[in-house]
Amino acid sequence: MRIAVTGADGRLGRAVTGLAHATGHVVVAIDRQPMVPPRRDRTFVRTADITDYRDVEAAVAGCDALVHLAAYPGPDAAPEPVVHNNNVVASYNALRAAESGGIRRVCLASSVNAIGGAFSRQPHYDYFPVDELHPCYAEDSYSLSKRIAEEQAAAFGRRVLGMSIGCLRLHALLERNERVADVSGRADAGYKDLWGYTPLAMAARACLAGVGTDLGGCAIFHVVAADTCSPRPSRELRDCYFPDVPVRGDLSGRRSFFNSAKAERTLLR
Repeated sequence: MRIAVTGADGRLGRAVTGLAHATGHVVVAIDRQPMVPPRRDRTFVRTADITDYRDVEAAVAGCDALVHLAAYPGPDAAPEPVVHNNNVVASYNALRAAESGGIRRVCLASSVNAIGGAFSRQPHYDYFPVDELHPCYAEDSYSLSKRIAEEQAAAFGRRVLGMSIGCLRLHALLERNERVADVSGRADAGYKDLWGYTPLAMAARACLAGVGTDLGGCAIFHVVAADTCSPRPSRELRDCYFPDVPVRGDLSGRRSFFNSAKAERTLLR
């Protein structure tokens, strides 16, 4: 496939483009800043402002699939209106340009914070482990933008015949050797977002699977590691920080507070 990747010069973007190239795909790497062309025969570099629809439409022209990663990564990355408006316009532009260009395989990078969590004044969870059906309690500009992007994807999935869109709810992207450093010396680390993380390689693999699988419309997936980044048992963490939240699944050992079974069945087999 010829796969367009927005935000290609970001951390996940580089991982996705590298994996796509390694598995035989042609990559159109798109970013708002000029990039040094990778020394790869099947990678092409295009510059585009993701908030400019005509730029996006031109950048993805001729591609078979689109992995949309370009976004501000948190509410503090820019002033609040900028984060929200940039992310919401960018996801709409990506989806509309895909429709216009005949691209029917799309993957969007969403976030576990699409339901609220890390950036809320007080996180609200109805049950553990959290699955894709959990209600939304988002408060901040970033989380709200991710939730809106998922609703946009659902709309395009309904209206475009043959469209397949995977929305991947990713967590903190970490290499394996970063995990210990992430929590060392901070007893409450991860409290608001449930001590979760997503290995970078896992995220990249899910992105490619998202455009390589016919999802029959729009589908949302948690793509989170099966364990937490805390050394404490998950039940102990729940009893300490969320004693009133019911447990509806397995929290034995250091199992994740996020249920990623759907992605494991569909994308990460």
